[in-house]
Amino acid sequence: MIVSGAFAGKRYAVLGLARSGLSTVETLLASGAQVTAWDNRDEARAQVEGRAELADPLGIDLEGFDGVVVSPGVPLNRHPIADAARAAGVPVIGDIELFAQARASLPPHKVVAITGTNGKSTTTALVHHICEGAGLPSRMGGNIGLPILGQEPLTPNGKGFGVYVLELSSYQIDLTHSLAADVAALINLSPDHLDRYDGFEGYVASKARLFAMQDPGQHAVLGCGDARTLAVARKCAAARDKGLIHVVDPSRLEGQASWPALQGPHNLQNAAIAVEIVGLLGLTEHQWRPALASFAGLAHRMERVAEHRGVLFVNDSKATNPASTAPALAAFPRIHWILGGLPKGDDLDECLPHLGNVAAAYTIGEAGPRFARLLEPFVPVKRSEMLCEAVRQAMAAARPGDVVMLSPACASFDQFRDFEARGDAFRDIVSALIAEAAPAAAGAAR
Repeated sequence: MIVSGAFAGKRYAVLGLARSGLSTVETLLASGAQVTAWDNRDEARAQVEGRAELADPLGIDLEGFDGVVVSPGVPLNRHPIADAARAAGVPVIGDIELFAQARASLPPHKVVAITGTNGKSTTTALVHHICEGAGLPSRMGGNIGLPILGQEPLTPNGKGFGVYVLELSSYQIDLTHSLAADVAALINLSPDHLDRYDGFEGYVASKARLFAMQDPGQHAVLGCGDARTLAVARKCAAARDKGLIHVVDPSRLEGQASWPALQGPHNLQNAAIAVEIVGLLGLTEHQWRPALASFAGLAHRMERVAEHRGVLFVNDSKATNPASTAPALAAFPRIHWILGGLPKGDDLDECLPHLGNVAAAYTIGEAGPRFARLLEPFVPVKRSEMLCEAVRQAMAAARPGDVVMLSPACASFDQFRDFEARGDAFRDIVSALIAEAAPAAAGAAR
């Protein structure tokens, strides 16, 4: 784990003891801090009992504490901890801010911080993959993988530094104040998480804070696919040397056909931003180009789960809003599109330009009836209701060269615990149906 003298002798309250909270407690205790920790779950508290004081921060006097560390899932616009900490004059922070404060005690390194509404996980994992392939020591964390504080500090090799590659959600940025990433990247912006912000502008401002935390000589990398991101780029350019602002045009990056896990216009943008980032770290095309071809992709993000009788099955369960589904629809010419779940809005407007690629749609979940009405004027629609039925119907209708794709454009919580459970269910259903079809095919052959 990361241990730092920056925390020695200080007092922290930690609210929430899931993975990042537990990692935070361990780092603070090992660094010589005094920790008060709390979680509503008995089993979570038991993991730190006897080493940290157990008390709900809302029930104690916070005056004199150096920070209240909360999970990014805590809604600061509604949760009373925000007012309680403010009244005591104590900052509310997250584990990424603690990492930022610990950086001075770490061996030589650089930090890459990546955010955006869509594509940040793939881009983060791709940057990490390229660095590792080039022999540049790298750790990946933040909103992906293991908590960064729980990982072993990087030890530089012959290159003289290592790279911490962080995926950051807007919630994590809200809890961070001094990160100063050597390279900060904003991929794109579209409306999301508006229950936490004062409209879309509040959400945009949260993302843009990633650049406000940087020092004047550090690099900003931005996508060029939407007006809001370009507006952030212009604001950055007005505040620092324009040579440090890199607006990435993905059309300049060639060779996508040879990158199987990076298909579609959205993945071309992700790849182009990753290439720009690693170039700023000193890596060359000779190092990054083979890594684009060997990148395996991430589960639930345009994941190729099977191919059967010439039909490709793609799990894009992470697409929880229309903006993230739209580029997936642009990736293939004939798609049997499974969509629906708990909707984040009332329309599919961002998907409409790509309906020419949709052979048929199969609607499920709470959004199913509404989405069916929206799509029926444009494409054939099956009101499948359940995922298992949608996959069965799509498999029966698909012909060689087609793609059966789960890209729901919705949250999962009406029928599944999370998008991972939904994607796992899709994978299992596809596997079971292929196995079911195999004996029938063998019988027909006889």
